[in-house]
Formats: sequence, C-alpha cells, structure tokens
Amino acid sequence: MTRCAVLGSPIAHSLSPAMHRAAYAELGLDWRYDAFEVAEDELRAFLSTLGDDVRGLSLTMPLKRVALELVDTVDPIAELIGAANTMLFEADGSRSAHNTDVPGLISAFAERGITAADTAVVLGGGATAASTLAAFRGLRVSEVTLVVRDLSKAERLRDLAAELGLKVSATDFNQVEQIGGFDLCVSTLPGGAVDQWAEHFAQVAPVVFDVAYHPWPTQLALVAHRIGTELLNGLDLLVHQATLQVEMMTGRSPAPLAAMRAAAREELNDREPS
Repeated sequence: MTRCAVLGSPIAHSLSPAMHRAAYAELGLDWRYDAFEVAEDELRAFLSTLGDDVRGLSLTMPLKRVALELVDTVDPIAELIGAANTMLFEADGSRSAHNTDVPGLISAFAERGITAADTAVVLGGGATAASTLAAFRGLRVSEVTLVVRDLSKAERLRDLAAELGLKVSATDFNQVEQIGGFDLCVSTLPGGAVDQWAEHFAQVAPVVFDVAYHPWPTQLALVAHRIGTELLNGLDLLVHQATLQVEMMTGRSPAPLAAMRAAAREELNDREPS
C-alpha cells in the first residue's frame, strides 16, 4: 500500500488527514494517510525510518525550513521563501521539497475571480506572510505595506519583497489609523490577534483574506461580513494547497476540491463543542 502523511508539532489539529483521505476515496485509490508528531530536531531520524512505500509528506510547523536541508532538490518557490510544505519521494530514492502554499493562495484568490491587483496590505511577519508576498507576484501586485508587531522582524520580508520586485513599506500596529486604500488585505496573524483593529482592517480593502480558520469566525471576519467586504479564510488556502499536494503525490489531476473542502468542514464541525 502506498503511504503518505503529515508531520509537525503540534499535529493533532491538522485537517490534512481528512482532506487527503477524502481525495483518495474520490479517486478510488487504496492509499493510506497518517499524522505524526515530529519536532524539528527529529525530522532527519524520522525520514531514515521510512520505507519505499512512502510517496509524499505534508509538512507543517516547525518543519518547513529544516526540510530544505534534507532533500536532493528544492523547487524555486520553496527556495525563494525558505520554506517547503511538501516532500516527495521518488522511485530512485531521491527526495524533493516543494511549496504549495504560494500557488494555493493564488488559486484561492482565483476561485473568487481575483487574478490581479495593484496594492495590498499584509498583517504579520512570519512564514505565511512570506508565502503571501510570493503569491502577490503571481497576482501582479506592485506595492505592499507590511504591518507587524515588531519592525525588526520585517527585515527578512523586505529582502524577499525586493527579490520579488515588490515595492514594500513596513509599519507597526501603532500606526494603523493611517493605513488604508488597498486592493487586498491579508491577515496572516492567529485568530484573535487582530481583534482590536478589526473595525479598521475590515475596511482598508474591498477583499480581506483572513488566514485563520479555527475558531471561526474571527472578529475581523464578523466585521467584514457585516459591512459587505469580500472575505476569504484559511480554509480556502488549506484546501487549495492540499489539492496541489494530492496532484503531486498521486499524479492524478484535478484533485477533488469539493470533496476535500467538504471533508475539512465536516472535521471542523466535529471539533466544535456540543
């Protein structure tokens, strides 16, 4: 039996098993997909235990950077942003690292008919913010404002934006009242972190992408819904990046997006307190 899995720490919250198993069922594949708790310093040893029945791994935090050191080839996007969320195992024994978060973001926007924009604001300065900047290149965004809690953390993103050809400026949350007038707003912060500024950021752009998905809705989402701002959430990103993983791992395309989204939503509903 061919096996795949998701690795990370913590991992119990992951929706990847539900989505990938739903895809296998829809595609008629007798494959197995598991979840393993693996810390950053444990990844090398874990990989050494795998047999030749493993085809691919989904990687979540904190493994997205260290994975780049443990493969034979790295795709250009993963190399550019310094993070991979997918590892493939080839028949010849080689390993490759890939990033489906960036094309997943682009696909999530495209599903809503958004294929280009000029200006954007990004809340947060972590790995998801880096993926968002790379996705903006695919959306032909030219100017980006970063809003971070600590301006010193924005330096790496400034360098990345320069590599991507994006004009970028950075500010902190003390200046939020002066920020507005964008085509897109993407919050990469955990649910609740934007609550005190929700009224403001729900109005700074006609489209808001809040990458949180549980618990949902966030305060930002509630305000956006109330005032009629178009809203995307983390489940949109999660499902689109997972469909790309399924296509890469199975060689079957297109992956069953609707079935995978339904499985993720059902899993989330099951986790809600009764």
